[in-house]
Amino acid sequence: MIKEEIISYCLTYPDVYKDQPFDDKWTVIRHKRNKKIFAMIFNLDGHLCLNLKCEPNKADLLRTIFEDVKPGYHMNKTHWNTIILDRNMKEDDIFEMVHHSFELTKPKPKIQT
Repeated sequence: MIKEEIISYCLTYPDVYKDQPFDDKWTVIRHKRNKKIFAMIFNLDGHLCLNLKCEPNKADLLRTIFEDVKPGYHMNKTHWNTIILDRNMKEDDIFEMVHHSFELTKPKPKIQT
C-alpha cells in the first residue's frame, strides 16, 4: 500500500478532511465536526506507517495477532496503534482498523432537550 492509497481510502468516510498540522511529512485525517484525528499517515525508519485510535483491549489483541501492529508512535500507547503498511498487512485488516478508529472518534449525536 502506498501513501496516496491509504489517504484516499480514509477520505471515503463521510464528513472528514485531510490536514497537515505538523509538517508536510505527516498527513492526518480528521472529522469535520469535532476536528478529532482518526488516522495519521507518516514515514518512520523507512516504512509507511499509520496511527489509528483503538479500544485498549482490542489494541493489545491486534498487537499480539499482527507483527506489523505496534503501540502508537508519539501517541498514547494504550489508545493508539501504529500499523506498518508496506510489509505484510492485508488491506481488509487495515481497513477494519481504520473503520474502528473512525467510529471511536466520530462526533457524538446531539441530544435534543
